[in-house]
This record gives sequence, C-alpha cells and structure tokens, in this order.
Amino acid sequence: MDNDFIITPKEDKSVTISIRIDKVIQDKFDELAKQSNRSRNELINMALKYALKNVKFIESEKED
Repeated sequence: MDNDFIITPKEDKSVTISIRIDKVIQDKFDELAKQSNRSRNELINMALKYALKNVKFIESEKED
C-alpha cells in the first residue's frame, strides 16, 4: 500500500500591487461588495478581467 503524503509546490498566480484610485470609486466598490457578499478585491479582479476582455485599442491619428 502507498501511504506517502505527497506535497507539491503551490502555484501562486496572484501578485500584490498598489494603486491609487479616487475615493468615489472605492466607495462604489465597497457598496457593491456589501450588496454582493463578495470582497472588494474579488470585484476589482472581476472588473479588471472584464476590461481586458473588452478593451478596444485605437491608434492615435498622426497629424501631418
């Protein structure tokens, strides 16, 4: 019988960053967190993923 207790390295795919946001945005995320029973961090991650999936990059038009 194989009774080994096998542990593999944890894949940590998250990083910690610091950003500055307007107080109004923080307040809105806090309210959404309260309403949804989710953490502010989780909601911000959801918003960032949504933004990345839906971003449209427009090249600036060069002036002649």
